[in-house]
Amino acid sequence: MGNKTYGYIRVSTREQNIDRQMNSIMEAGVDEKNIFIDRQSGKDFQRPAYEKMIRKMKKEDLLIVKSIDRLGRNYQDIMEQWRMITKEKQVDIRILDMPLLDTTKTKDLLGTFIGDVVLQILSFVAENERDNIKQRQAEGIMAAKARGVRFGKPLIPLPDNFPELYRKWEQNLITIQEFAGICNMGRSTMYNRINEYRELQLLEKRK
Repeated sequence: MGNKTYGYIRVSTREQNIDRQMNSIMEAGVDEKNIFIDRQSGKDFQRPAYEKMIRKMKKEDLLIVKSIDRLGRNYQDIMEQWRMITKEKQVDIRILDMPLLDTTKTKDLLGTFIGDVVLQILSFVAENERDNIKQRQAEGIMAAKARGVRFGKPLIPLPDNFPELYRKWEQNLITIQEFAGICNMGRSTMYNRINEYRELQLLEKRK
């Protein structure tokens, strides 16, 4: 039997601040040495601090988390972890931002039913928000590319005599290896730059 209280904190990146979560959890009475912190995505539960915490928790312990999305972002995984913690390990969970999600207060049938419904709704909202963020990121990248913004390593500048070298290559006067070597780039990059040059030539002709 256990009666320890644990806290769990998660942020998506190392740069994000944990103070808000830390303050709330410590104010709820959790000793700092029993607070576990992960700095990675909530897409799954393969997180070192979380896994260590799960191994330590015993029956009748209590887990406190600031909000459901700090626990995770995947609907099915949140439901499965909640079931494993509360049913298999028989550990209580308290979500500070949602008082209805407190298994210490919902031991009766109606309370358990309400808690389960709220958990399902919030888990769905957390996953939906994650999907929306990914979609907004993809749309942002597409819009940036349409404006000519380049991602990845800076392009190697082409030599001033690139058009002349291109004509020589087209006429088989130099090989692709020689062409790439003169331009100080690899073959695959060379072919990409050739395609870009051709597209640019076509655009110029259409003007």
